[in-house]
Amino acid sequence: MGSTPSFMSPMTVASLPAHMMSHRLLIFFLGGPLHFCSSIHRSLFGDPVKAELIACVPLFTMWYNDLIYSNPPLHSSFRSLFARRVKDSRLVEQRDPGWKLFGKVPPREGPTKDSKRIQKEYETKSGRAGPGNPTSPRQSVRKNLDFEPLSTTALILEDRPANLPAKPAEEAQKHRQQYEEMVAQAKKRELKEAQKRKKQLEDRCKLEESIGTAAQTWNQEILPNWSTMCTSRRVRDLWWQGIPPSVRGKVWSLAVGNELNITHELYSICLSRAKEKWRTTAAPAPEPETEDAGSSDRESSLELIKLDISRTFPHLCIFQQGGPYHDVLHSILGAYTCYRPDVGYVRFIAAVLILNLDTADAFIAFANLLNKPCQMAFFRVDHSLMLTYFSAFEVFFEENLPKLFAHFKKNSLTPDIYLIDWIFTLYSKSLPLDLACRVWDVFCRDGEEVLFRTALGVLRLYQDVLTCMDFIHMAQFLTRLPDLIPGEQLFQHIAAVHMTSRNRKWGQGLSVMREGCEKENEALFISLCSEAQQWTGKCSWQRLKNVSHTPTHIHPPG
Repeated sequence: MGSTPSFMSPMTVASLPAHMMSHRLLIFFLGGPLHFCSSIHRSLFGDPVKAELIACVPLFTMWYNDLIYSNPPLHSSFRSLFARRVKDSRLVEQRDPGWKLFGKVPPREGPTKDSKRIQKEYETKSGRAGPGNPTSPRQSVRKNLDFEPLSTTALILEDRPANLPAKPAEEAQKHRQQYEEMVAQAKKRELKEAQKRKKQLEDRCKLEESIGTAAQTWNQEILPNWSTMCTSRRVRDLWWQGIPPSVRGKVWSLAVGNELNITHELYSICLSRAKEKWRTTAAPAPEPETEDAGSSDRESSLELIKLDISRTFPHLCIFQQGGPYHDVLHSILGAYTCYRPDVGYVRFIAAVLILNLDTADAFIAFANLLNKPCQMAFFRVDHSLMLTYFSAFEVFFEENLPKLFAHFKKNSLTPDIYLIDWIFTLYSKSLPLDLACRVWDVFCRDGEEVLFRTALGVLRLYQDVLTCMDFIHMAQFLTRLPDLIPGEQLFQHIAAVHMTSRNRKWGQGLSVMREGCEKENEALFISLCSEAQQWTGKCSWQRLKNVSHTPTHIHPPG
């Protein structure tokens, strides 16, 4: 037995299981053919016993199959044994729901629920209506208004770990009391915030309902009978509350009117001229004739429109390159520049009109709006008329806000520093867009008086803040108003402004100022003419005196 392979060693045979002891002899005699496999596995695994057992597996499987399937009793008994094992493994697989961090999650015992039953239970708990219990949108909104504090569950009171000494009773009681106070404060804060959100949601629902009701009133009652109802008390009250966005453009068109008799065809002609100008901008153009030179120079502002459009309401991202209203704004500004080259354009006013009107109607309203006396004075930079408006504004400023007026005078803050931008853009740049549209609503109803009344309302709203500032801070504040301005408070202050001074309304006071400025200008003109005449006479006498053949009977003017 000295030449016996290592596979036939007693240790190897003895290492087989007990129920295979009767077959050790068979394995012993099979050791010769398995010696080659054993040597290969030994080189791979390094362990002789492991290598020999692994090499034994294929031949042992063949022997096992022959033994079992050639003996039916053994075959049935072993088949039933393994069938039970497979059945158990199937149960494990069916009950295996998933994995956790270390090992599988144990399955939950219990009957499965039907999907319809689960959906019904969910609707019952969440308060949602099923097919047989419909609810109105109003009821669903009211149910969603209820809030409950949930984040206080993050505050958990824990005892000390087991490896540390326990807390004294007094300390534990103190910590529990502090914990309860923290939880109570957190719940109180959350309930307060929840009530605030609930109130905001309720206010928004009420506002949406009021806007819907007002839109229905405007469409069905006011607009069909515009000529007879536009001056009624009821319509003026609705106008002050704000025109619904769905009818705002139509109301603006009717209120502004079309005194210039601009048609859609005229807009097309002006737009074609602007497009032709844009096409020929890059190409060298011949020198214009004398009569058209001024018009050509004024229309050169067409080249700057593209640069200005990108700065129009940049936060909306709708007028910039690639935006839905970029080309529309570009067309309207170009057409108006060709229509009135002496005025130019104001991109913010055109942008607000585009948001509420069609393209051609926006151009018509834009042209008629800028044709108003106040707008024309500012857009054409009529200094004398602008000073008249500033003087009239200061009269009503002193009448309504004497303390703030004195503070402005003390710091030499004149109205032109902040009023020019407000009037020039009709507050579309200075106020939030929704508030600016409400100012436009009343402006279309009452005219230019509303612009200066709104200015006094803004000053009245921030009176306490402005009285504590110096010149620089006041100028910075008024040229860049806060982003969040309470709309209702602003209109309350605007309504509280009295546009009467010495029993004169705005229009009357402005007329008096204008007449006074005209008289002052006339007197100034006469004095300048007389001074120029005297200077011319003296200069002429000096020139004549220096001439050698001057007659002796000519005397200098007295």
